[in-house]
Amino acid sequence: MKAKPSIEDHAPHRLWLIAMILALAFAFLGSRGIWDPDEGRYTNVAVNMLDSGDWLNPRRSHEVGHWTKPPMTYWAIASSVALFGKNPWAARLPIAVAYLLCTWLTGRIAHRIAPGTGTSAAVIYATMLLPFGVSQLITSDYILAACETLAVWAYVEARWGPGRSHHWMALMWVGLALAFLTKGPPALLPLLVILISDRMLPGKRRVFHAAGIVLFLLLALPWYVAVILHNPGLLAYFIGNEVVNRIATDAFGRHGQWYGWITIYVPTLVLGTLPWTPALWRWARTLVASLRKQFRDAAQPDGAMLLLTLWVLVPLVAFILARSRLPTYILPLFVPLAVLAAVQRRTEGRRLPGLGWFLGWAAILLALKLASAYWPTHKNAADWAAAIRARTSTPVTEVVFVEDMARYGLRLHLDAEVEKVSLAPTARDEQARFSPVNDEDVASELRDLRDEPGGIWVCKQHDWPRVSTYIHERGFDAIPLGAPYRQRIIFRTLAASGEQGDLQPPPHQ
Repeated sequence: MKAKPSIEDHAPHRLWLIAMILALAFAFLGSRGIWDPDEGRYTNVAVNMLDSGDWLNPRRSHEVGHWTKPPMTYWAIASSVALFGKNPWAARLPIAVAYLLCTWLTGRIAHRIAPGTGTSAAVIYATMLLPFGVSQLITSDYILAACETLAVWAYVEARWGPGRSHHWMALMWVGLALAFLTKGPPALLPLLVILISDRMLPGKRRVFHAAGIVLFLLLALPWYVAVILHNPGLLAYFIGNEVVNRIATDAFGRHGQWYGWITIYVPTLVLGTLPWTPALWRWARTLVASLRKQFRDAAQPDGAMLLLTLWVLVPLVAFILARSRLPTYILPLFVPLAVLAAVQRRTEGRRLPGLGWFLGWAAILLALKLASAYWPTHKNAADWAAAIRARTSTPVTEVVFVEDMARYGLRLHLDAEVEKVSLAPTARDEQARFSPVNDEDVASELRDLRDEPGGIWVCKQHDWPRVSTYIHERGFDAIPLGAPYRQRIIFRTLAASGEQGDLQPPPHQ
């Protein structure tokens, strides 16, 4: 009886898989509103760049910078929004493209170092739970993963490919430069992997390639030099807060306990690699024996497996030792994990499941994506925008949150500036200049909004008595707009002697 053709070598099936992966990337991409805080922060800074024309200095408002990340992710989002409009689909498009790029690069890496596994590795990566899930979130981690994977692919082509290696080594440094512009020094972990791998393998390549290093310096450093020169003290903030504190302290409250890596990274690796976890578990069970064999056969090691193993283990150890831990930090490791799963299955003589299985799994993933659009959460900025529009008949130009979590996603949904203010006067020490808790205080904001009728305020319902009293004592009236929303009061402020006119709140629907 003739065996059915596998999707690995049957062209019509591969076309179906390509269509499936494109659907996973783009279907329902704009069906969900921007979720705060993370998606809101990225889109807020990107739209501020676009509207102000200042693509050099990331800002969370016209007065306060936002220096927690280099600009690559903001540039990508701002460019997409400029082309396709201020909507969630455009804001998420760069992340979806990064997901597709990682999928393609996974296939290219597997094709080069383990011929015959390219299609399998690409499809495994695209259908893993974490890579798919994160492709629907606006975060810098997917842009970083794409840039790092580009760098490693270029190294793989330089070492194992037939082309001119110095061109590929130059591309490797371009990828590292883009990664450095996405997340700073931690983005250079793949370089450590490459250096260790190259040291252990025969026939070393010139990793520190002159043209490549020049390209790295020309691409990666000008932005840092410009903003550091323009903002005295920023270099110390970058090194102290964004590097040292994230590595050595729990200043950001991101699972810095000694066991934090167990609670974050173990579930992420086990669940995030579904449905391919069993293959990786079988690979992990033989990992120690495989490494021993590598060292015994140092003269003729399996370079491909050594590189993949180091690509997983070296960054993972670094992330375990660092005190700031989030599931998305290990997203770049899922590229080598996908290749390892494909190689493991081939070694065992297992072919990929049939096309029907893949289409069924993709339907489940797409159903989860669509369901997230209807998931009730206070983090959905689209719902906040609808609540504000229902309470005012005039255009909204600014939304001010008083001692409450700022819903920065409103920057995209309302096209209004978003600020967070305090009742007490704001301090501006050296650290707070670059990462203040609040943009300013209520008294300063009242002066700024005196002649701006488009300002809307939000405070917690239980804080309303003291907030309204504080505002009244400064010569303004706080006028609630409709009923409370999610235990928040949405209100306007008017000078006490002013006429309310058409600013009266409409009847609550």
